[in-house]
Amino acid sequence: MKKTENNCIRQEADVEQIQTCRERIGEVEHSIDLLANSMDMLGNKVRLQILFLLNEQTKLCVCDISDVLEMKIPAISQHLRKLKDRGIINGLKKGTTIYYFLSSEYAELFEHLFERINKGEVLKIAK
Repeated sequence: MKKTENNCIRQEADVEQIQTCRERIGEVEHSIDLLANSMDMLGNKVRLQILFLLNEQTKLCVCDISDVLEMKIPAISQHLRKLKDRGIINGLKKGTTIYYFLSSEYAELFEHLFERINKGEVLKIAK
């Protein structure tokens, strides 16, 4: 693959700033990966609804979520699997039922987001 040139219009690069930024990105890369992982999952309305419900109710089974969202169980199961595979939720089996709940790390990460959803203040728009 041929390397393409970076055609930038700046007069001169601040080499020190670029190096500092590269180092800083390296320092927070793991945190950025975790956030990107969760944001990818939050980008789907159904998964966001599921996470919101799990935040409010602590634990729900697939049938509960299916009833609330008025969706078929297989569709909900697919979303739960994706969230579980990413480590965002966990499952606890009681008898033949699996109850799902937010992992503690992600519950903490989403705390302020769900708080803003509850207040109807997802975005603060200047009036």
